[in-house]
Amino acid sequence: MILIIIKGREMSVLIIGGDKIDTIKSILQQFGDFSITHWDTRKKSSACRKDIPQNTDYVLMLTDFINHNAMYKYRKEAKKEKYSFNLYKKKCKFCLL
Repeated sequence: MILIIIKGREMSVLIIGGDKIDTIKSILQQFGDFSITHWDTRKKSSACRKDIPQNTDYVLMLTDFINHNAMYKYRKEAKKEKYSFNLYKKKCKFCLL
């Protein structure tokens, strides 16, 4: 994962998908001060009803644990609003190094 770290400023990261993100949180905390928000998107009824917060600096989508409609919506929204974002599978162990 490539993150642009701005010194002196807390970065806001939105993680979409995934059930347990403790490992990702601990890795991000090693690189700096991050405000992390996690949406699991397991429930189809609420998966696509949220909008990406405007103070978000980076969007990380875990594609193994997100329904297709939610992935499409949030990827489209991230591109439109020009948020930095990446898509990863759970099996991608090197993506956060």
